Amino acid sequence: MRLVAIVAGLVGFSVAAPTNQPHGDALDTRAPWPNGPLVASGRWIRDASGTNLTYAGVNWPGAADVMIPEGLQYQSIATIVSKIKSLGMNAIRLTFAIQMVDEIYSNGGEDITLQKAFTQALGSTNGPKLLDQVLAKNPQFTPSTTRLQVFDAVAAECAKQHIFVHLDNHISKGMWCCSTGDGNSWWGDTYFSAANWTRGLAYMANHGKQWTSLMSIGLRNEPREPASGAAKSTYNWQTWYTYMRQGAEAVHSSNPDLLIFLSGLSFDTFLTPVVRGTALTPGTGKFSFNDFPGYANKLVLELHNYETSATNCNNLQNNLYNNGFQALTSSAVNQFPVMLTEFGFQMDASTWKGTYASCLASYLPAQKAGWFIWVLAGSYYIRSGMQDYDEGWGLLAHDWSTWRSPSYVDGTLIPMVKNTLS
Repeated sequence: MRLVAIVAGLVGFSVAAPTNQPHGDALDTRAPWPNGPLVASGRWIRDASGTNLTYAGVNWPGAADVMIPEGLQYQSIATIVSKIKSLGMNAIRLTFAIQMVDEIYSNGGEDITLQKAFTQALGSTNGPKLLDQVLAKNPQFTPSTTRLQVFDAVAAECAKQHIFVHLDNHISKGMWCCSTGDGNSWWGDTYFSAANWTRGLAYMANHGKQWTSLMSIGLRNEPREPASGAAKSTYNWQTWYTYMRQGAEAVHSSNPDLLIFLSGLSFDTFLTPVVRGTALTPGTGKFSFNDFPGYANKLVLELHNYETSATNCNNLQNNLYNNGFQALTSSAVNQFPVMLTEFGFQMDASTWKGTYASCLASYLPAQKAGWFIWVLAGSYYIRSGMQDYDEGWGLLAHDWSTWRSPSYVDGTLIPMVKNTLS
């Protein structure tokens, strides 16, 4: 999520974007949607017909205290998905917490109910009150509906409207993410059990087999150095590689159809050693596709960027290139598809006209690089202890009914989607 930008060294570069083969719902010659499973081929993601496919979508949070997708007290799932579809987008990044899976295991294999989830997160007074609002907008649910059944419903509606689902393990303990002191930053941190993490990935990958819309999964959101504790001493590329291989294997063993997204260090702002094939320090080993036997063609790189104070587009693009987007080019030792799975800014009348937003709006479509903007949410059930928290960066207004910045949506976002997918 939002963080102080990590500024990399700058080098000049030129990335020629190959012409992307057309894709979309309107082509009669295409196989029936979703035409998966998807694979990675060099710098491209390709569908089952071998056609290049790019994600252009939005983050829909579901990993906070209640641990279900946000906004359902204000709008129905169908309404929210329809709003995403109206932008021309073809994908969502749907976040989840490992805690949800931990509680399923500790509850004899059964997920907890919405009644318990809302009370657990918001208290015995406000929890049931908010749940009543969710049920009023989504009458297919009851107090005994489980959290995972809500995820199922979101995935089903996305399938109905031809929206791909990318699952993202956002955090271990269900809460607002991310900081270096939140106990979720690195393997071995307070709430970040490596064993529970691989178990949770495997569980969600297996459960997602029933979701027609599920195409990919992110192993972990924003790995970062812990502020303190024993895990701080293991924060390095060598440890990262050990666990990323474990997580990838857990997913692939459970659901071999899924693309697997690898995120980098420093809040997922760079993956340079992976792309350039340099040592994964403090060891001397290097990234190798051979370490992912039988599914090297399922790996995608994801990066985040929040250099919102950028004043020079060339510098911003150089940073993106150096931090990982080089993997889209022939100069990379290891070539991958690369996606910017988080970027965002204040949704008002003018911020979108600045260097940061306008630069990304031109750069990403030019590279045919996939992306998910942060964030769809106009508000949260609860964030950092504040209930009904307003999200100023949200595409949607507080009640999820209208666009918070129609000028941005019409002036830049819709054309950005169109140019990415054309």
